[in-house]
Amino acid sequence: MIELDNRTSLEIDETLLNTIASALSMKEVELIITTNEEVREINKEHRNIDSGTDVLSFPYVEMPMAPLGSIVISSWHVESMAQELGHSNNDELALLFIHGMLHLLGYDHEVDNGEMRNEEAKLIEKFALPQSLIIRTQG
Repeated sequence: MIELDNRTSLEIDETLLNTIASALSMKEVELIITTNEEVREINKEHRNIDSGTDVLSFPYVEMPMAPLGSIVISSWHVESMAQELGHSNNDELALLFIHGMLHLLGYDHEVDNGEMRNEEAKLIEKFALPQSLIIRTQG
C-alpha cells in the first residue's frame, strides 16, 4: 500500500501503483511526487549529487511494522519522458515506481549482473507497461 504525497498538479492513478506495491511487498511505501528542483535538493542533501534525477529511493531500517521506505519521483521527468516516448504519464510514473520499489527491495543496477534489469522486465510485462529506460538501454 502506498502513502501518496503529491506536491504537484500531476494527476495520478493510485490503483495501479497500489497493485504494483502489493505485488512486491506487504509493507507500506511512502511515495512523494514533487518538482525537479526539490528532487535536486534531496539528491544533493542525501547523495552529494547536485543534479536532478527521475527517481530516488530511501529504504527504511528493517524493523517490525516499519514501512519499506520512501520513493521520490520528479513530475517533470514523468511528463517529459511520457511525452518523448509517446505513452501516458501514469505509465511512466508506474515505470519509475517499479524502479524505485526494486531499489527499496535491495536491487542495484549499478553494481549487479543484470538482476534488477531482469526483474524490472518481468514486472513491466506483468503489468503490461511500455519498456522503461533501463530496459530500453539494455545492451
